[in-house]
Amino acid sequence: MVGLVVVSHSAKAAEGIVEVAAEMGGDTAIEAAGGDGDGVIGTNVDRISDALAAADDGDGVVVLVDLGSAVMNAEVAIEMHDGEAVIADGPVLEGAVNAAVAATDPKATLESVVEQAEAAADIDKT
Repeated sequence: MVGLVVVSHSAKAAEGIVEVAAEMGGDTAIEAAGGDGDGVIGTNVDRISDALAAADDGDGVVVLVDLGSAVMNAEVAIEMHDGEAVIADGPVLEGAVNAAVAATDPKATLESVVEQAEAAADIDKT
């Protein structure tokens, strides 16, 4: 099954997004990689790498990021990761929910889950 990693500058935000997405994601592996590891705002390559390893069962990992160094550190962690992982270019919360639902499909692929995460950018909230 395709796994998910949520990278945020805030550990609380990442954990909250994972909590929401997990409600829709069934058995999907969804890992939070938030904060810099010292309890302050920031991102950390090692935390992201650990989350990638935990979420990857061999079918790949979709990574959802908030902004700035979350993108850069996720890219570094992905380069170091032994498996396949890709950053989805979509909103982190809505993308995580869409991706979690998509990942429950037995025929889900890394590409199909990324597609659904990125499709969340078109969600109309009004």
